[in-house]
Formats: sequence, structure tokens, C-alpha cells
Amino acid sequence: MVYDRSNFMGNQYFLRRGEYSDFQRMGMVDSIRSCRMIPQHRGPFRMRIYERENFGGQMHEVSDDCDSFMERYRMSDVQSCHVMDGHWLMYEQPHYRGRMVYLRPGEYRSYRDLGMSSMLRFSSMRRIMDSCN
Repeated sequence: MVYDRSNFMGNQYFLRRGEYSDFQRMGMVDSIRSCRMIPQHRGPFRMRIYERENFGGQMHEVSDDCDSFMERYRMSDVQSCHVMDGHWLMYEQPHYRGRMVYLRPGEYRSYRDLGMSSMLRFSSMRRIMDSCN
């Protein structure tokens, strides 16, 4: 995972193993300020998603990819979550498009804590599996 700001902040880009000759063609900015390896995870995937910050509102426990929170759960927004198992990518638009945020196991009371205050909402999510789905 590469970031356009230091300390793993700002826009994030998930890179699979391979060569990347032109970052701008991929929609990235012209510099990478920080990066981190995502550890392999072979066990179960579990996350609780919440409609409001601080684990408020509707809650759903999920264990697989979701291409649209609105279609599957009738949730127009996901503002906090608890990742219990696995590594996940949350996307700003349905069908895994737009800006993304990498989430590892832990509690996320507000996505502002991740440096994504300009992101209005999350609309889809995907598990990060060894096969790099």
C-alpha cells in the first residue's frame, strides 16, 4: 500500500506485485511519501460496520466483499467499523471504485482518524486475500 502523504496518510493506492512504470497513468499523484506491506491473512474475515461514528446506528457483521452497502444493507453510509479478522479495503464508490482506505484489525470510531476527512462516505468494501482478488 502506498500513500501520497507521510505517516501513512492521504490518498492510498493498493499495488499488487509487479512493475509500475507510470504512476500518473494509474491515477496517482507524482510522488509516494510512505508505504507499507500488507501481511498475508489466511484465516476468516470478519468486520462489523456501523452507520454512524462511535459504533452508532445500524450494525451489520460481514465476512465477504460487498460491492454496494446501499443495495445489500440499505445503509447509505458507513462511518465506523470494528475489524475483527483480516485486512480490508473500503472504497468511496460502489463496485470498488474511487479512493480507498486500508483497514487492518482494530476499532475505527471515525474515519477522520485515518486522515480521510475529505471522504464523505464509504460505499463498498473488499477483503485483501492472498490471491489479490
